[in-house]
Amino acid sequence: MKALHIAATGMLAQQLNVEVISNNIANLRTTGYKRQRAEFQDLLYQNIKRVGTNSSDSGTIAPSGIQIGLGVRTASTYRVMGQGDLQNTDKTLDMAIRGEGMFQIQLPDGQTAYTRAGSFELNAEGLLVTLDGYQVQPGITIPDDAREIAINAQGQVEVFTGTSTTSQIAGQVELARFVNKAGLEAIGDNLFLETPASGTASTGSPGSVGFGSVLQKFLEGSNVNAVGEISDLIAAQRAYEMNAKVITASDEMMRATSNVR
Repeated sequence: MKALHIAATGMLAQQLNVEVISNNIANLRTTGYKRQRAEFQDLLYQNIKRVGTNSSDSGTIAPSGIQIGLGVRTASTYRVMGQGDLQNTDKTLDMAIRGEGMFQIQLPDGQTAYTRAGSFELNAEGLLVTLDGYQVQPGITIPDDAREIAINAQGQVEVFTGTSTTSQIAGQVELARFVNKAGLEAIGDNLFLETPASGTASTGSPGSVGFGSVLQKFLEGSNVNAVGEISDLIAAQRAYEMNAKVITASDEMMRATSNVR
């Protein structure tokens, strides 16, 4: 009986759906996190009677056929890259992007990764780095005697040193953007890698055409909507239960058939 196997694919699909939702909920407070959404497609169909075939010797065409679907499969776990809420932190080196763009991060192996999480620190050499110590690109060095750091909306980093009343430029934050942001590969630690699906990165200064602006002392929160995720979780649970009932019903029908004398 095909219903057993069809319902099993439905249960597997909803199990994966719940796993995606649970990961979203787990990252409800993760800086710069972008939620995922499971997408599904129906499987191949078995044609018992193909639509459009001749239904008589006189050449009449059957207006409909008989097709039996074979279940469902996961097509993708699409990442929704919408803007998260901006939260004031009062921390000097925190930065949030309002609009398009991602910060560029140099990994230890030389690759460039990308992130929306702008919680930065200074290392022992005064370089701007992530919480894991990865250097922000292009490199920005803050002098040892800097008493005040200001980052404007265009990403220009200015510092006041010693007793000077005049600021000096310490560096420039640059952003990267992609044609297909959803095609980036998430590698954890709030980082993404470029892929053939995302296209190559286009870089530019904050505030320039196509790029968002930078807000100092702010962080971008997760774009997960808790109420929406709970609603999706309930719907996935009910869909799982209905597929389980189909398996139970199919089992009872097979038992009834086997008991026929």
